[in-house]
This record gives sequence, C-alpha cells and structure tokens, in this order.
Amino acid sequence: MAKVIPFKAVRPTRDKVSLVASRSYQSYTQKELEFRLTYNPFSFLHIVNPGYKYHQDITGQERYHLVRNRYLEFKEDGIFEQDDTPCYYVYKIVNREGRSFSGIIAAASAEDYKNDTIKKHEDTIEYRENVFKDYLKTVGFNAEPVLLTYPDNNTIATIISETQKERAEFEFTTTYRDTHYLWRLNDEKVIDRIRREFETITPIYIADGHHRSASSYLLSEDLKAANNAHTGNEPYNYFMSFLIPESNLKIFEFNRLVKDLNGLSKEAFLIQLDTMFRIENRGNELYTPNKKHHFSMYLDGNFYSLYLRKNNTKFSTPLDALDTQILYKTILQPILGITDLRNDTRIQYSHGKNDLVTIKTKVDNGEFAVGFGLMPICIDEMKAIANAGLTMPPKSTFIEPKLRSGVTIYEF
Repeated sequence: MAKVIPFKAVRPTRDKVSLVASRSYQSYTQKELEFRLTYNPFSFLHIVNPGYKYHQDITGQERYHLVRNRYLEFKEDGIFEQDDTPCYYVYKIVNREGRSFSGIIAAASAEDYKNDTIKKHEDTIEYRENVFKDYLKTVGFNAEPVLLTYPDNNTIATIISETQKERAEFEFTTTYRDTHYLWRLNDEKVIDRIRREFETITPIYIADGHHRSASSYLLSEDLKAANNAHTGNEPYNYFMSFLIPESNLKIFEFNRLVKDLNGLSKEAFLIQLDTMFRIENRGNELYTPNKKHHFSMYLDGNFYSLYLRKNNTKFSTPLDALDTQILYKTILQPILGITDLRNDTRIQYSHGKNDLVTIKTKVDNGEFAVGFGLMPICIDEMKAIANAGLTMPPKSTFIEPKLRSGVTIYEF
C-alpha cells in the first residue's frame, strides 16, 4: 500500500515562474551558468549557486547555509509563496518533439522506500547519499521531485484529464521549447480519491532520482531519531515526487564509447568478438539495433552489427538478459578490461537523444577508439530487475520527463 499525500508547496508567483524555473545546475556549461546568473536575478540558480554573489566558489556546510539564506531571501522578497492548504499538483510537459507527459506532484513516503513499496533498480553510492542528506538537513527544502512511476490507473488518469480542462495555474515555455503546465488540486473530495487510489497501488518504481530518494530516507531517519515527539506525520517522513503512469514514460538508451582497444589491434579485437557475436560490416550505414541482444558498433570508419549468438541467450536472471549487462559481460569487461563502469575514465556514455552520428564523430576525431549503440531498455525489464532485488549497470536508462527545479518546493 503506497502512501502518497498532498503537501503545501512553496511556489513562484505566476508572473515569475518562467524566470525562476531552471534545469539542474550540473547540466549547464560554465558559460551558460554565468549568463543566467548575470542577466536573470530571479533564477533558482542564484539559490543553489550562492557563491556567485561573492564572486567565489563556496563548498560544504558554508555553501549549504548560504543556499538556505538565498532561499529565505526569495521568500522574503515575495518571489516564492506557500499554499495555505495541502494540495496535489497536476503537472504536464509538452516537449519540443510534441510528446506530452502528465502526472501528479505529491509527497511519497520515506518508509515506503525502506520497506520496498517504492522499488529501485539502480545502486546508489553511500558517499553521495550522505552528502545530499547533509545538504537537505541544512537547507530545509527539496526543489527537484523524484520521478516515480506506477501502473496505469483509470481513476487517476480521469482526474488528471478532467483537471487539465481548466485553466492552468502555471503555463510557461523554456528556451528548450518545452512547455510546462501546473494545476493545483485542493478539493478535499478529489484529494481523498487520489490518496485512496494510490493506497491500492503497490509497488511503485523509481524511474529517476535514486540518490535523492535514498538521501531523503536517511534524512527522515536522522530527524526521527532527534525528535522525541516523533509521530510519523512530520514532513521529513516524505519526499517530493512526480508520479507518472508507466505508459507515459519515455526511456532512451545510453550508448557507450571507449577510448582504446585495451592494447588489441582492430583485427584481434574483431576475432575476440566473434566468439560471442555474429558480426557484419555495415560500412557507412548508420546501423541502429532494432532487436534485443543486437548491438551497433562503430570502429575505424565502419559501422558493424553485432548479434549475440543464440547459444549464448540462456539467462538465469532478468539482469543477465539486459543488453547493458550483456555488453559489459561479453565485451567491456573481458575484452576491453573495463571493470568499474562508474569510475573508469576510459568509458563515456551518450544518451539516446544524441544519435549515432555523435558516436561516429567522437570516434572519427580520435577522442575514442570504438562506440557501441544499444536498444532502449523497456519498462518491463526495469520492473523485473527491481522486483528481483537486482540493480542495473550504471547509465542503463535515460528517462523523460525531466522537470525544472524551483517550480514546486517541499519544505521539511
């Protein structure tokens, strides 16, 4: 039984929301970051980059305290306001390709994360979990929802659809040409229907935001231990999430680029590949795999198709059958000598929104020796791995939608 509740969001005023909303600050180049900080005083980037005001880089607890100060200044200046009553928020994104994503922003239970009602499919790094936990504890808010997904539900879908017939509270288009809409749901009867409907859904799956989920759970444990009057209803027992039906997710692949052939010649490398794969030289054809266990490879000016040999397709777990795991177990680890997919500097990842021309360009200019293209992982594979208590290799999925920071803020 999933516990998904409404909350009192802190939100920008309607006239400022398009100026406040930002992408995750790590996604900006330094030049982009400086431009936005210089010319947009309302950007949420000013909150998460407080050192800009003093023209210096600030890290650790000192930065966290300054983030808190900038956030409070935005509230004091009336840029942010908090809703008077707990609400669910219907959110919709229409991206530049015309694809639409709709779901509900709400507070999900940290206890559900602990008891596996909210399931994960990726490993997290303890150091990163604790760093973000300490950040959250100091700043006292979360401005970027975890992306959760649930089986399609007619009742919730009807509520979302009916809500979107009304005028949106927010409607703004970004420089990426994505249009964002937000509706506030504060009718008590509708709130109760949504809450009860989510109670019938189990499990729910993390699509994106594994570290944020883990850090939020650790924060809840810390604050619970420090609160002698703990009831379980405190805001720190929940974390802000964007819940979207499974059919509305868009999952892209992450392709792989490797800097060298681990001391092998091209010919020796191809001979080793032949043990596990049927190989065909496609020349200049931009070959894109269209079946599971088929891979594209670009090497020395040519594209190749790699088909996993049928006698190698007996798998004992859902993880064994995953294309990113197959690539790792058959090529990256045994032939190219890459054992640490997360930290080895010889490998780089390019998500599927960048096409195979990206791989070709990077190999042709000598930046990498070989590139591999994969099929996207599907939602059923992701769920099977989560249900089995397994985790995917790093960079197995690039999932949309991507929300903006600062549109809804959850305080604890």
